[in-house]
Amino acid sequence: MTETWFDVPPDSEFGVANLPFGVYSRTENGPRKIGVAIGDSVLDVAAIAAVEGEDFAPLLDADVLNPLLAAGRPTWRAVRERITTWLTDPAHRPMVLAHRLDRHGLHLHLPFQVGDYVDFYASEHHARNVGSIFRPDSAALPPNWKHLPIGYHGRAGTVVASGQPVVRPCGQRKQTGEDAPSFGPTRKLDIEAEVGFVVGTPSALGTPVPIERFADHVFGVCLVNDWSARDIQAWEYVPLGPFLGKSFATSVSPWVVPLDALRHARVPPPPQDPEPRPYLVPDADWGLDITMEVRLNGHVIARPPFGSMYWSAAQQLAHMTINGASLRTGDFYASGTVSGPEPDERGSLLELTWDATEPLLLGDGTHRTYLNDGDVVTISASAHGPDGARIGFGEVTGRVLPSVR
Repeated sequence: MTETWFDVPPDSEFGVANLPFGVYSRTENGPRKIGVAIGDSVLDVAAIAAVEGEDFAPLLDADVLNPLLAAGRPTWRAVRERITTWLTDPAHRPMVLAHRLDRHGLHLHLPFQVGDYVDFYASEHHARNVGSIFRPDSAALPPNWKHLPIGYHGRAGTVVASGQPVVRPCGQRKQTGEDAPSFGPTRKLDIEAEVGFVVGTPSALGTPVPIERFADHVFGVCLVNDWSARDIQAWEYVPLGPFLGKSFATSVSPWVVPLDALRHARVPPPPQDPEPRPYLVPDADWGLDITMEVRLNGHVIARPPFGSMYWSAAQQLAHMTINGASLRTGDFYASGTVSGPEPDERGSLLELTWDATEPLLLGDGTHRTYLNDGDVVTISASAHGPDGARIGFGEVTGRVLPSVR
């Protein structure tokens, strides 16, 4: 394990094996800068790189990660290796400490400018649960589910930073037994605990990205809460799929963990039957053994295991571009709800309460079916690093505000 001279608490999720990238400001509306988290601190990496005379210093002197993302994998690795040197060679100690800030005193922002946003549906456990709830008299999985990673294009403009409140959306909703839809605030505001992937290197229109090029295009990983209005979604989604029930807010954690930090978390994905088409056959194991934790008002309600996902992020990227769709720097795609086989591993209230038929008991003695105004949802996660190190992702959190109508 790489040793650092930097003072990192032993239980920190941001050790020298991690080094996630984010964007911070010292005041709420102050200038935004790129930072790297280490322990309880954030490094002003642009300032350090400038002092060191690094060739990549201009890429870090920005208010979003996009210039760095666009530079490509060789540069990503060079930057990461150099930051590691700063933190492991004591000769750099005075210079690093001169540009160290207390992480808890900073304002964190959406770390990248979002290009396009795609949401997938990659957990077999989640898909079977949803199918059983919505189509109890039919097959739980649609016939195409095991042949391709199902997804839809979301709304990039409503991808928001962790901590931004979420206003309860309005729309048409129709309950069972009603003759016609009504209009008003959603009665079934839900969460979806997901893992997100941030694209750096773009691709040419008309040229698919082969599955073996996944790591050349994807910079890193973050956490996602894809908020959902289940009653609006259920009424509108036939035949064209999710729209207003999903497009009002998607919250993203402030730290992007580089793919290289997750090499010890890579695991084989679950067996796939039938065997996928050749363009979806993986050349490497890109399952990720990440354990998530979902808290509602501080109470743990689920621990979804990302390692159980049927379709990997590499397969999703290959499928997303197989028709020639191009990638842009800042494109962002999410895994879909992460759910495991056990009841306490389900990543949505839809599943945890079986669509409000089995209310969830919280630690304070209250019950929930779907979210109330004022509720706060926080998702965190961790993975294994080298020699037992913990690779953390920070948190994605949001508070529900009442409808504006």
